[in-house]
Amino acid sequence: MNENLQGVNMSRTMARMNRHQMRPRRYITGFDGIRTLAVLGVIIYHLMPASLQGGYLGVPIFFVVSGYLITDLLLQEWATKGTIGFWSFYGRRLRRLYPALVTMLLATTAYITLFQRSLLTNIRATVMTNLLYVYNWFEIGHGQSYFDRFNGESPFTHLWSLSIEGQYYLFWPLLVVLLMLIFKKRSRIFWLLMVAAVASAIAMAVLYDPTNTNRVYYGTDTRMFAILIGSGLAFIWPSRELPTDIALGNQITLDVLGGGSLIALIWMFFQMSGQSDFTYRGGMFLFTVLSAVLVATVAHPASHMNRLLTNRVFTYIGQRSYGIYLYQFPVMIFYETKVHNIGDHPVLNSLIEVALILIVTELSYRFIENPMRRYNYSQVLTDMRDFIRNPKFNRVTGTITALATVLFVITAVGFVQQPSKAATKQTAVQKTIDKNTQAVKKQNAAALKRQKAAAKAAKAAKASSSSEKLKTKQALAKLSASQKKVAKDYNLKPQVVLAMGSTDLTAVGDSVLLDVSSDLQQVIPGTVVQGKVGRQVTEVPGIISSLKSQGQLAHNVLVNIGTNGTITDAQAEQVVSEIGRDHQIFWVTAHVPTQSWQNQVNAQIKKTAAKHSNVHVVDWHATALNHANWFATDNVHPNPTGNTQLTALIARRIAEVNNGIK
Repeated sequence: MNENLQGVNMSRTMARMNRHQMRPRRYITGFDGIRTLAVLGVIIYHLMPASLQGGYLGVPIFFVVSGYLITDLLLQEWATKGTIGFWSFYGRRLRRLYPALVTMLLATTAYITLFQRSLLTNIRATVMTNLLYVYNWFEIGHGQSYFDRFNGESPFTHLWSLSIEGQYYLFWPLLVVLLMLIFKKRSRIFWLLMVAAVASAIAMAVLYDPTNTNRVYYGTDTRMFAILIGSGLAFIWPSRELPTDIALGNQITLDVLGGGSLIALIWMFFQMSGQSDFTYRGGMFLFTVLSAVLVATVAHPASHMNRLLTNRVFTYIGQRSYGIYLYQFPVMIFYETKVHNIGDHPVLNSLIEVALILIVTELSYRFIENPMRRYNYSQVLTDMRDFIRNPKFNRVTGTITALATVLFVITAVGFVQQPSKAATKQTAVQKTIDKNTQAVKKQNAAALKRQKAAAKAAKAAKASSSSEKLKTKQALAKLSASQKKVAKDYNLKPQVVLAMGSTDLTAVGDSVLLDVSSDLQQVIPGTVVQGKVGRQVTEVPGIISSLKSQGQLAHNVLVNIGTNGTITDAQAEQVVSEIGRDHQIFWVTAHVPTQSWQNQVNAQIKKTAAKHSNVHVVDWHATALNHANWFATDNVHPNPTGNTQLTALIARRIAEVNNGIK
């Protein structure tokens, strides 16, 4: 009876093998090239976002490659054995991924505990959700935007993608078995997965909120289309069943499609902003489809794409791409916290950061990832027993054991000392911003009333040119007691103070604007402030449009954007266009020397001003240069002295443009 059953199973297995004509498994070296392209995009984006604004799209490439390779291996196992070994699959994945992840979590948490305790908030939940591969969902509710590159950036933010892959690894082998049993034909499963991928992309488009992209950027359901497309490809394009000899025309077609998709992907790296509506409403899906085309052509043995993407450098980086991705953020954030002039030397600092990332990755690859991947975990109890009976350390194992113990102890201390929300101390800047945020709401209502009177007064002043012709003594005599105090406190000419009394101003900006808002509304009473911590340039057109529709956009518009990320030419033009040619725009340059985009942002502001006669530069960066005593400890937000200086600079610039007062 047993022999008969074994014979039946063997016959089924042989039939499957004959049907699919599988060749021996081969290592497709070109996939290391694809991984290199993906990880370089991500690293360059994080280091210099202005240089590669679409570099974050390296993650969908990783998803497609993972989906294809994992499904291809599972289908090979199904075809040869008639089943899938779930536990062996999970074991291989854990051996490959977990050792480096645990090392990164322990080392990063230990560093935070010792040197950067402000990041201990939510540390227990952060570490545990990463170990359970659900961190992406935690990020949706607790994390900051992936594109907010300044506001308290976390060294764990990038791990959201690993959680999505972890969830995929958990459920996908089970689903593959169910799909094969129910649908049987691979082509049917392919189309089912494509429908699911389109549904995921539609969910991204529907749930997309331009003011908060966290839900669609981190959500498993809204990002799964990339993995599904890669997985679906494996059902109709299995690597071991693709013919080596094909017609020349077909070979040329493969090479054209592969080369074209590669060029298109690189172009989109440079062009597709993570804050563009198009990205979430079809753009990322299109990018993913092109990634799948590239993967398909590299996987085909008759295509030249595999050879094109194979070389020693790509092999080295590709094999270490997991570690490079894993360690990048901690290295960057800890380095940039200690180095305060990154904006002055972005390329040099980026090269240093890349070198540090590669060193850490290489150490992890040699001494943690490879040894732990090859270790026979079935021998754990035996090895532990032997070690207890006869403890032996060599230099390497002794160092690693001691270091792991120290990291674990320090991490445990960090867990215990995690501050509660109530106990979290605010910095002086945070207190000022919170206070001003509340005050602005009250001041804006009064400012709106003042703006109408200010607009009338400005027209009258322009008609008579009285403020221009008044001499200092005459202007001083016209000042009220409170205005005289403003002139003294802010070192302003009486003429400037008088002009500001009849100036209507809408100010749109980020946390720097909120920091200075109290001073700004004191000097220019007709100022309505629209500020928000972490605000990006992409939010500005919508704010302007809303104010316009309510008839609340003043003649003068102050734009204080650039602290939190890059500004492209198209984004700057959209802001100017939305405000309109009949308004005077005053754009404040960014002082953010701790970030690589500072010079790019300021160059873009000046370029925009040169193109439009109604755009005027308020050069805060040049004015504040070498005045570290004007700033809080972050060297970005002005302290009380800096707020006085910035407010005075804005007032003088507006008076110069509108009233000819220098």
